[in-house]
Amino acid sequence: MEVAATTLLNALTLISILALVGLGLTISFGLMNVTNLAHGEFVAIGAFSVYYIQSLGGSFWLGLMVAPLAGAAAGFILEWLILRHLYDRPVGAILATWGISLILQQSLELIFGLGAKPVVPPVDGVSDLGLITYPTYRLILISIAATTLLAVLLLLRRTGFGLDIRTVIQNREMAEAVGINTRRAFAVAFAFGAAVAGLAGALVSPLATVLPQMGVNYLANSFFVVIVGGAGSITGLLAGSSFVGGFTSILNYQISPSLAQALVLTAAIVLVRLRPNGFVPVGSRFS
Repeated sequence: MEVAATTLLNALTLISILALVGLGLTISFGLMNVTNLAHGEFVAIGAFSVYYIQSLGGSFWLGLMVAPLAGAAAGFILEWLILRHLYDRPVGAILATWGISLILQQSLELIFGLGAKPVVPPVDGVSDLGLITYPTYRLILISIAATTLLAVLLLLRRTGFGLDIRTVIQNREMAEAVGINTRRAFAVAFAFGAAVAGLAGALVSPLATVLPQMGVNYLANSFFVVIVGGAGSITGLLAGSSFVGGFTSILNYQISPSLAQALVLTAAIVLVRLRPNGFVPVGSRFS
């Protein structure tokens, strides 16, 4: 029973991170149909933001606030300089974002050097949950991720910005006809997705190895999360992250992590073959 409870909480931790990273891809891939291969670098930017703030004597919580801003700034610059010229050239966008990902990795390496960077968690110790004890920081991570996802869902459903985004998703030409600035909507949405990825990087930084190449580890999984769940759907995002994160956590107790990763990705490929539109159909986007 204790092993099952620990596995469940470990799965929730991984699901939370994958959901936040995948949220940015859900927005860019589902809204703009852009395959952004530089998305993992936004995670790395968030993690290095926390490290840099702590290296200057600041707190983890200050770094947690700076990380989404750094991710949003990087996302806005990428969209403004490059992606807005490539929306009608998907292959060009793939090549451009792949090149940008390499540039960002090398830039982080030049700025911060080689080797893993330490990030100190804001709290130590464990919490007594009755049946088991569990690291307190991981519980905080799960809570912040759940709150963020709920806030994003409310933002998309209950605000004018969310209405504009949903209108552009349904019909870009009609959105332009009624006066919605789709260029601005794309730029803001892309920067917002990058900000959430930066937040994910900040949250995972005390648990992961903070390296310039760390984003690569999350890129493939987050793409499978979005594709398996259903591109452009918050509900699908949760379903996809639950499948990938939960299955990975269960297998990690039985076999080596590398083999577990291979089996999870194989299962995801089979699911995509059986359900090409994911768990949630296209008609339910941002539901």
